[in-house]
Amino acid sequence: MHEAVTRIAAAATLLWLGMVLGISFLEAPLKFRAPGVDLRVGLSVGRVVFRALNLVELGWLIVIALCLLADTGIANAPALPLAIWIAAAVVAVILLVQLEVVRPQLNRRTDEFLAGIAGIEETRSQEHRRYIVLEVLKVIALAVLAGLLLTV
Repeated sequence: MHEAVTRIAAAATLLWLGMVLGISFLEAPLKFRAPGVDLRVGLSVGRVVFRALNLVELGWLIVIALCLLADTGIANAPALPLAIWIAAAVVAVILLVQLEVVRPQLNRRTDEFLAGIAGIEETRSQEHRRYIVLEVLKVIALAVLAGLLLTV
């Protein structure tokens, strides 16, 4: 049972990693290069896509957390290494900062841009840069977590 639970956590981590790579680093920048997609349409689509991604990410975080907690409750199972708990905590903190701090700032800026408020440029904002940095850190943390889970 111990091995099955950690494998489920590893699979969830790898699926989450793939989704972030596919959406954040492939779909998001490419949609703005598609014919007929202007910045307003791209931002509107991006908002919907990232809202959905973030909900799925919360689901993967819950699955991983439940697996790790279940694994600690399995009789005679070896304790999970501290590094796994740290990697999982780092992933959780990054996601929560994105959802509770950076995304609301990005949403406000997008609302202002879509409303045509003067002074909102079409350039990347500090919030957008922060989100990208957090995405890169999250990818690294997810890869580390998956690697650790696959080695226990």
